[in-house]
Amino acid sequence: MTTPAPTITLPVQGMTCASCVRRVEKALAAVPGVTQAQVNLATESATVAGADPATLAAAIERAGYQVPEGRLVLAIDGMSCASCVARIEKALAQVPGVRAVSVNLATGRAEVRTWGEPDAEALGAAARRAGYGAAPVADDRPLPS
Repeated sequence: MTTPAPTITLPVQGMTCASCVRRVEKALAAVPGVTQAQVNLATESATVAGADPATLAAAIERAGYQVPEGRLVLAIDGMSCASCVARIEKALAQVPGVRAVSVNLATGRAEVRTWGEPDAEALGAAARRAGYGAAPVADDRPLPS
C-alpha cells in the first residue's frame, strides 16, 4: 500500500488573470514529484501534492509570482537546556509548510517562519509530541539573536 503524496496549500501573490493561473500551474507541474497542482485566482492560492514547500515556492517565484512568508511565535514550556532547544527545533521543522525555526532558551520562545499562513494547531501538537508545552504568543516581536 502506498502513502498518498502530501498536499500543501500555498498563497500566491501577483496573479491577475487566467493566464497567470496557467503559468503558475505549468511551473508547479514541472516540479519533480508533483502529482497534482490546482491554482485558484480568487483565493490567490495553489494546492499541490507531491513536493516540498521550498521547491514549490521556488518554482512559483521563478514563474514571476510571490509566496508570502508567515510567522508565528510560540511560548515553549519545559525547556531546560540546549538539547531541549534542538529537540523542539527539529520537531517544529518537520511540520509541513515550515520554512525556518529559531528557539531561544532564555526567552522560552520559538519563532517559526512558514510558507504562507502558519498552522498554530499543528505546530503546538508537534511541540507537545516532543514533550513540551506550546502556545501562540500575542506579542510576537522577533526574538533577539
